[in-house]
Amino acid sequence: MLKGSSILITGGTGSFGHAFVPMTLAKYNPKKLVIFSRDEMKHWEMAKTYGDDERVRFFVGDVRDKDRLSRALSGIDYVVHAAATKIVPMAEYNPFECVKTNVIGAMNLIDACIDRGVKRVVALSTDKASSPINLYGATKLTSDKLFVSGNSYAGPNDTRFSVVRYGNVMGSRGSIIPYFLSMPNSTTVPVTDERMTRFMITLEQGVELVWTAFSDMMGGEIYVKKIPSMKISDVATACLPQAKHDIIGIRPGEKLHEQMISPDDAPHTYAYGDYFKILPAIHNWSAESGRIGKGIPVGEDFEYSSNTNTEWMSVKHLQDWIEKNRSSIGKI
Repeated sequence: MLKGSSILITGGTGSFGHAFVPMTLAKYNPKKLVIFSRDEMKHWEMAKTYGDDERVRFFVGDVRDKDRLSRALSGIDYVVHAAATKIVPMAEYNPFECVKTNVIGAMNLIDACIDRGVKRVVALSTDKASSPINLYGATKLTSDKLFVSGNSYAGPNDTRFSVVRYGNVMGSRGSIIPYFLSMPNSTTVPVTDERMTRFMITLEQGVELVWTAFSDMMGGEIYVKKIPSMKISDVATACLPQAKHDIIGIRPGEKLHEQMISPDDAPHTYAYGDYFKILPAIHNWSAESGRIGKGIPVGEDFEYSSNTNTEWMSVKHLQDWIEKNRSSIGKI
């Protein structure tokens, strides 16, 4: 599907873009891959990686600017929406900015993609969008709803929108693993709560889920990757085995455990090989056989939560992953 096509990724100079771009270039050889981001310095640094590769283009712009988005989307077939304000405490203390990017930015992109005749759009979501308690999660839930409803909003146009949802990206810039690794000689390490759990996913798995969505989507689906959970205390032990844990308490807007599928979504959720699919309740789309395919209903009381997950990552597994990826952790 993506072979020989023109693709644009918003927020493309971030962690996801640094994985998506080379993997997609290698697997699909697109005609053009446009990296859209508001940070010109990140553009400058990322451009060095691709040299004279004519397939890769850089477009400075902000999803808050609908006109700039429209210009960037000229001739584009597929869009990955990765731009977001996503650090939970920053969103709590800067709520207007979070809403402008995560909600208004999503509205701008939906409008611009429909107007420009883009074929397919996949938006990145987060576990925090399920039963949200913080502003970041609330804005991403709103964004998810906008992209699902965008399929109705498109009217007779062929533009289709879907969402992928997953947990903490291992080793991404600003995340917990590079934070712990930044204090190699520390005798203590701050841990919010010994009971706290999180979903764990690699950037490569996130990219593959987006590819799955593009190849499978009819419009309105939320794809949820089946991934392991881990206690935050075990993440700390894997990173700093010699350090004692200093329990500091949960920060504003944090949950003790994360959830990716709530019991309220369960009646519309189906299980597949390595992912779940939440189908839209609007227009009775969740009952359409074409959207369900070979999916198996998860059951009315199903919940996909990090503390009740059936798959867990061990300290040894994470340590092995850290050693294999140490040179890139926290760099992108």
